[in-house]
Amino acid sequence: MFTIIGVIKMSAKGFQARIEEASESHTSKIVLALDYVLNDREALFRRSLQMVETLAPHLCAVKINRHLVLPLGLHPHVERLVTVAHDLDLPAIMDCKINDIGDTNHEIARRYFEAGFDAVTANPFIGWEGGLEPVFKLAGESGKGVILLVYMSHRSAGEGYGQKVVDSRTGHERRQYLVFAERAVAWGADGVVVGATYPEKIREVNQVLKDRIPIFSPGIGVQGGALNRVAEAGASYFIIGRSILLSPDPLEAVKAFKEGLDRE
Repeated sequence: MFTIIGVIKMSAKGFQARIEEASESHTSKIVLALDYVLNDREALFRRSLQMVETLAPHLCAVKINRHLVLPLGLHPHVERLVTVAHDLDLPAIMDCKINDIGDTNHEIARRYFEAGFDAVTANPFIGWEGGLEPVFKLAGESGKGVILLVYMSHRSAGEGYGQKVVDSRTGHERRQYLVFAERAVAWGADGVVVGATYPEKIREVNQVLKDRIPIFSPGIGVQGGALNRVAEAGASYFIIGRSILLSPDPLEAVKAFKEGLDRE
């Protein structure tokens, strides 16, 4: 079914267009991973809101994951953060890593899209039919985006994404992440995630994508990913969280990362 499913994304470039416009207007390719961990709920919300408002001129998007949704709740706090990001011309990505059966996946995506998120992340391990097909269909109908996990940034990522598998289409043995990169193209994904800690994987995935789909690269700084190596390898956007948020001066930290990219 890989030859026809791409047509389901009727407005496939909505999210891509929004992040490209934000990147151009803010002259930045940095996506802020808003991953604060604080026990005080109101302090967590205030700090997160402050960071979005302060750093917005130097960002191209904001990424939120369950670090915030679980303690704050989707309504009204996280929804408010998304609204503020939009007011500052920033798209918002929900890093929910969708990974269930189709009906559940559709409901997850619907809730986040209705809360204002411009894109969701999803795990291609679960496949298309009865898996991610409903998410891509809903995203296409809503002008939203889907970003697929191709190779994550943590140390044991290779145990799953790097294993050798038999490609179900060809019967040939391949590395899992290369199969996922091909699926991202076939399914019409709006982006893929490849960890900054594995620049060699970014190069390999780029060869499959051929500049048709942007690469979002997390793991810069705290996890050991080097900005210059990731940029040279061909990443499109750079997801940075703790290296900015936990800095003594987050504004100066994001400016330094931005200037580092300008020199590339």
